Amino acid sequence: MGHGCDTAPFSYARTEDVRRLHRMAPGYAPTALRELPELAQRLGVRAVYVKDESTRFGLKAFKGLGGIYAMFRMLCEALALDPKETTLDDLRRPPCSDAIRGMHFATTTDGNHGKGVSWAAGVFGCQAYVFMPKGSVEVRAQAIRDAGNAEVTITDMGYDDCVAWTGETAARRGWKLIQDTSWPGYEDVPLWIMQGYTTLFYEALGQMEAQPTHLFLQAGVGAMAGAIAGAALESCRVSPVIATVEADTVACFQESFRAGDGRPHRATGSCETIMAGLNCAVPCTIAWDILGGCAVGGFACSDEVTKRGMRLLRREGIVSGESGAVTAGLLDALAEQKNAPLLAEAGLDGDSVVLLISTEGDTDPENYRSITGG
Repeated sequence: MGHGCDTAPFSYARTEDVRRLHRMAPGYAPTALRELPELAQRLGVRAVYVKDESTRFGLKAFKGLGGIYAMFRMLCEALALDPKETTLDDLRRPPCSDAIRGMHFATTTDGNHGKGVSWAAGVFGCQAYVFMPKGSVEVRAQAIRDAGNAEVTITDMGYDDCVAWTGETAARRGWKLIQDTSWPGYEDVPLWIMQGYTTLFYEALGQMEAQPTHLFLQAGVGAMAGAIAGAALESCRVSPVIATVEADTVACFQESFRAGDGRPHRATGSCETIMAGLNCAVPCTIAWDILGGCAVGGFACSDEVTKRGMRLLRREGIVSGESGAVTAGLLDALAEQKNAPLLAEAGLDGDSVVLLISTEGDTDPENYRSITGG
């Protein structure tokens, strides 16, 4: 493909099993793709599209796509079943259901991934243990409990320390770790999670009138951004311009790009942001291998930028939470500033078709109301 990174696992052909599983999942339906003509006009581009993931599986976020596919693959592996042939019904009937009932999964989450894992555990009939970093709000923890079958604990650790602790705890207790970031020696499960995310991109591609020329992608650990970038590079006739968008207090991808040594770097900021889903200081290695080779760079945005995006999308009838709206807020700010050099550097012009992903709805309803007035 000319971009120097392995995107083959995210191709349409390689992810057919993913879409097969999702079509079997309870409550599956493609989410809406919305167009923002006023923003496109102010930016001077052909079109701006937003994929609205607030209705995905009733979870208010896209993460269930990865959680259920990875858990499915892990169960098939444990039971020596062929994932290309096995159905959800197979796993929910004896003898499989009897074995699955005794299985335990563990993960760390800022909210949405844990909710997806809890939901998947409820679908399959197993037990999940979800650990959240310090500062997590109780409403997000309760949403994880309500989503399916999970015991949830808010810890006194930061996100990345919590990830390490959860991995050690799972190994000690014989639980299966289902984490949405990778590191050397832990790559299969995160890859399955990332492949799960591609369903939203392939849905969007079928809904768009023209293929995207630009992707602005939120990056916490970068799993979603890496998956969507990989799928786009595999499927678009012309490789789109790809940029990461992060919180300016925890911008590990931007700092990694700036380092210029081809390696991922830990963020050095304060890690304080309302964008809970992006509050991750260490890049996923699989995501970095893709984004480090194909992204033009990254934007680091203040909380005010995502608040701006939340209000803009609400006016358009889209409920978008703190981690979902930052890309829309960024484009709105660029349109207002009319920063011609920056727009030109990003390659935005009258032929550009921009795709954004509103990754979550109002996962913290009280904060959403206080910011948007709705």
